[in-house]
Amino acid sequence: MEAVEKKKAIELKDVCINYRILNATSVRKSFLHKKQREIVFEAVKHVSFSVEEGGILGIIGRNGSGKSTLLRSIAGVFSPNEGEIDLKGHSVSLMALGVGFKGTLTGRENIVLSGMLLGFTEKQIREKIEEIIEFAEIGEFIDRPVRTYSSGMHSKLAFAITAMLETDIMLVDEVLSVGDERFRKKSLEKMKALILDQNRTVIIVSHSVETLRELCDRVLWIHNGEIKEIGEPGKVLEHYLEFMRA
Repeated sequence: MEAVEKKKAIELKDVCINYRILNATSVRKSFLHKKQREIVFEAVKHVSFSVEEGGILGIIGRNGSGKSTLLRSIAGVFSPNEGEIDLKGHSVSLMALGVGFKGTLTGRENIVLSGMLLGFTEKQIREKIEEIIEFAEIGEFIDRPVRTYSSGMHSKLAFAITAMLETDIMLVDEVLSVGDERFRKKSLEKMKALILDQNRTVIIVSHSVETLRELCDRVLWIHNGEIKEIGEPGKVLEHYLEFMRA
């Protein structure tokens, strides 16, 4: 009996993402309207891959390799300069520090705003809000502006929102590695529970080899904006560690 091929939840075709950087110029040159020299930095170069529905893909690579840039593009934070990203009509959420929160609003207000940006109705968010606040464990800070939060509190709230307002696709950028030890353990257990849903698709960006080996069914190694290797976690992660040791 032939195995039934799973549907794709995410598909990237020849994706390129560039940053334009202006050289520092003097005030005098600015007043004289002299043309500034522009440098184009290629953050992601011709990346193609797909993730099946229910798949768990880990992305690893050293700092500056393009991991977070790629994840934010999949989340729709910005569009690629070339290529195509197709989410096949699925809803998507991004767990990442510094993304999605308005600093002048309180944590409670940001829960509502973030939920609506994810496509939930205000009624659906209100039904989950106390559960989100309880999981986040940030106490009275929930009614204070997010700009007053530590990175740990920010990550706790970001994780709680995305974990409780469940979308078809979850994108996780290092959030599991931030916060106190007890919260990290709780977050990991919650992530495992979410992953057990065979219809949920997950991409995790992390420097933690242990986390990716435990949670993922495939790992993508990105280096200097290009795919170095993609495949079975044990094999890819071992090659990555050998490369880093060298």
